[in-house]
Amino acid sequence: MKTIGELLQLSAGFLEQKGIPRPRREAEDLLSAVLSVPRLDLYMQLDRPLVEEEISRYRSFIQKRAQGTPYEYIVGKVKFLDAELSITPDVLIPRPETEILVAKILEQIPGEPLEVWDVCTGSGCIAIALKKARPQWSVFASDISPIALAVAKANAVQNGVDVTFFEGDLLQPFQGRKADVIISNPPYVTLQEYASMDKSEPKIALVGGTTGYEFYQRFAQEISTYLKPGGKVYFEIGTGMGEKVASLFSFGKKKVESDFAGHDRFVVIQ
Repeated sequence: MKTIGELLQLSAGFLEQKGIPRPRREAEDLLSAVLSVPRLDLYMQLDRPLVEEEISRYRSFIQKRAQGTPYEYIVGKVKFLDAELSITPDVLIPRPETEILVAKILEQIPGEPLEVWDVCTGSGCIAIALKKARPQWSVFASDISPIALAVAKANAVQNGVDVTFFEGDLLQPFQGRKADVIISNPPYVTLQEYASMDKSEPKIALVGGTTGYEFYQRFAQEISTYLKPGGKVYFEIGTGMGEKVASLFSFGKKKVESDFAGHDRFVVIQ
């Protein structure tokens, strides 16, 4: 039987040979997931021998990572603010920038009861995190992918929140309704960009079209009719897209906001 220290050394070397960035950290994170212990606790147990079942599961994880499978899909879960979400290859892996978006919304929107929509919900991360933080809000989420919606619904149950989900294209499921807040992190990767990207995540959740602005253009044509007076819209966007996305909308006060790296990442419309 091999010890934690021996397995980490062997696995980090293997991942490095396969060209995986930060191989030691990746090896540690995966072993932490297998053993269900915090990563730093591994260093308190470097001489601990692992049983065959643990070694077998860890080897499977390392092989998948060496083949390019993202960590989140291997372990099947991710922490998103105060929510723990199940993640499958049918949904986009939630990004730290999206956590920033949710934090901005909670900071900028008052706590009274509101109707809030998350369009293109994917894993449900935005809707679920908002509902956990603001249980008094009526939160609705939609996606065109029934497979993604199944993941999102399961995540809502797992986190004990009441979110209503609709299947449909963009705002189509909300016809006849109006919201106080509409949020969307739509696909905005161009076809050209996607050609050189890792293909682990679902194309439908990434690719906006030839220019990357296609979904924002569609929103611009009709979203104002779905807003209550004084309503707000929050979009997550790609780097450098801020001014162009804002210019698509002919109503309201518009603001481009940055992520922690100083890149354009959000457009807010009121």
